[in-house]
Amino acid sequence: MDRPRFERLVAEAIESLPDDFKEKLDNVAVVVEDLPSPAEARRYGRGGGRLLGLYQGHPLTRRDSRYGMAFPDKITIYQHNVEAICGSDAEVREEVRRTVLHEIAHHFGLDDSRLHELGY
Repeated sequence: MDRPRFERLVAEAIESLPDDFKEKLDNVAVVVEDLPSPAEARRYGRGGGRLLGLYQGHPLTRRDSRYGMAFPDKITIYQHNVEAICGSDAEVREEVRRTVLHEIAHHFGLDDSRLHELGY
């Protein structure tokens, strides 16, 4: 899949969020990269699995009144890894949505164990 189409899928996943959630993403940059760096893959990959996305930032639940004028949080979606586990464009669309929601959930303070319980 070409990059512009993949990026549209990411944008669609974000646009599908309720307005209340989208408003809380005002200081979050969402980017697409081909693959994580080797260091990111080692540090954040789990059990040798492919790293599909990565949230880097300070979750909303851990911010206090001193938080301000900060660099944006960053969500990265790794296109080649998403495509590698999918067999069709429809599967890519679903996995992009699932991965974007997973990383946004980290922004809202949910950890991986809770996301697993919820099916993400």
